Order: sequence, then C-alpha cells, then structure tokens
Amino acid sequence: MRICCRVACVLFCGIACWTPAVGNAQDSSSVWQLPRTADGHPDLQGVWANNSVTPLERPDEWAGKTTLTDEELATFQAAAAEVTASGADAVFGDQLAFAALAGLKDADSYDPATGNYNQFWMVERDFDNRTSLIVDPPDGRLPARTVEARNRGWGLPPSLITEKADSWTDRPLNERCITYGVPLLFAGYNGYFQIFQSREYAVILMEMIHDARVIPIARSGHLSGDVRQLHGDPRGYWDGDTLVIETTNYSKVGTFWNSSIGLRVTERLTRVGPDTLQYEVTFDDPVTWSQPWTVMIPLKRTQDPLFEYACHEGNLGMTGILAGYRAEEREAGQ
Repeated sequence: MRICCRVACVLFCGIACWTPAVGNAQDSSSVWQLPRTADGHPDLQGVWANNSVTPLERPDEWAGKTTLTDEELATFQAAAAEVTASGADAVFGDQLAFAALAGLKDADSYDPATGNYNQFWMVERDFDNRTSLIVDPPDGRLPARTVEARNRGWGLPPSLITEKADSWTDRPLNERCITYGVPLLFAGYNGYFQIFQSREYAVILMEMIHDARVIPIARSGHLSGDVRQLHGDPRGYWDGDTLVIETTNYSKVGTFWNSSIGLRVTERLTRVGPDTLQYEVTFDDPVTWSQPWTVMIPLKRTQDPLFEYACHEGNLGMTGILAGYRAEEREAGQ
C-alpha cells in the first residue's frame, strides 16, 4: 500500500551510463528484447516507481564502500524492518536508511509537534547493495558548495527559519501545493512517474502534485535567457537507446535546492530490462557546487496507477497555518 495525500514540509534530501551493482544490466533472462515504438525508439511508456531505500549520500558507516556484501545487505534489511516493525509514525526518504544504521527501533516523526500518519500507509521500499544514489563524485557525497552558495543559503522561507509566517509567501512552494520541483529524487512517497511518448514529444507525469513535464524531442535551442520557468526549459534527444533531457532556464524560485539560475540538469533514461528504467541525473552549476554531480536511480515498473495528489483544497490548510501563528502571537502578547 502507498500513501496518496501530501505531508507538509518533507525535507528532501530529494554520469555516464552506469549499471547497478545488483545483477546484470538487463534485469531478466537474455531472451528479453527492448520494445520499440512505431518510430523505432525504445518504448519507455508506463508507470515507473522510485521506492529505493538507498540514501542520496553515502553514510559515514559505509565510507569507502560503493557496494555492500550480501551479508551486509541482509543485516541492513533486517535493521530497516526493525525501524518500521511497530507501525508507528511514517518514515520517509533517507530517514529509513539512517535510522536503520543507527539501530533505532522507532524513528522519530519529522513533525514531532503534531505527529504523523503511521507506517501502515507507506509503500514497501526497494533494496539493492549500493551505498549511495550519488555515483559521481566517487565518494558518494555531494560536492562542496561554493562560498557564494553558502552565503545564499538553502532558500528556505523565513517561517522555516524564524518559526513565524506572516503570509502564505512565507511558506514553501510544496506546502502551498504548487510544486516539489524537478527533478524529484525523493523516494518512498509519491515517487511515481508515468511516461508518454510520441515522435516529437515525451511527457513525464509526476504523481507528486501531478506536475506534467512536456519535453520536445529533437528541437534545437533553448528559450531565450530572459524567459525563465518554474521547471526550466527541457529539450530531449535520443543518444542511441537512451533518452537524454537537458533542462536550463530555471526561474529563481524554481531552482533545485536553491542553486543558481544557471543550473543545467541532464537526465538520461535507459530501459535496461522489462521492469527497470535506469534514471541518471547530472547537476551542473559551478556557481553553486565545486563540480557537477550525478545520481543513478533504478526506477521499477509497476502496474499501480498514479493516484490523485490531494493537497489541501482551497488552501484551507494555509488558513489554519496562518491562524495558528496569529493565535501564538496573541498568547505571547505580541
């Protein structure tokens, strides 16, 4: 079972062609043949899920190890099962891996003030023996942020820093049900994507806030630099059997992790088996990071449909959030 409504303020922790360390590049028998569309390109259509438990960055406990042994993987899986066994507050994203490594039986809710729905509503996670989604740099860690980026901070709204919100603009875009941004790296919570293809376009429909990315294929040139979009300006092309998507022209409020508007994102989607879509993403922004960095996520084919992402309708939740702050201020005599 998987959850199909939103959680406020989930903090995301969110290459060349690379093959996962688990098994061969093709995830079934050698008789499998890559399906193709009428125009001869690989057929990537369908619903694909990111439920990987592998953390974005390599934990200190696994420093120097790109993969786990089968025994280490079994120990890790058993520890993760202990974290969720009680069925207490739901465990999201990288929280599951880090709680398992810390030997916790019950992970704390990311929202201890109000609690959360319980683990019963969360999807089962996918395990493999990799120690980080980041495959470059080789240490599996994010590269250093530049001085300019550190001064810029993470772009959090004032309310997340001062614990006060005077307006809806003090709340993040995801809490306002606008977008979680693209690309979305977060696993285990609405990390489902449906791909549609034609000769001239690809569409990636994200379950998270039902964002649909319409990607022109083989159309040269990006928009003018003075045209900025929340999800950037994507352009796709085929590199052999890999669909490559290059995105630029992010708006200031739409950049990934408060990177600069010069961010360039390159995504590579390669179908390596009937049930696995290899998804590689490279982030290149020298104003923000000391070097480009790349993740690889094995998306798993699923027969599950995308569910409606039912955010707070009519922004009623926002009314409650702001009313709560005003009540706290009255109680404090402000």
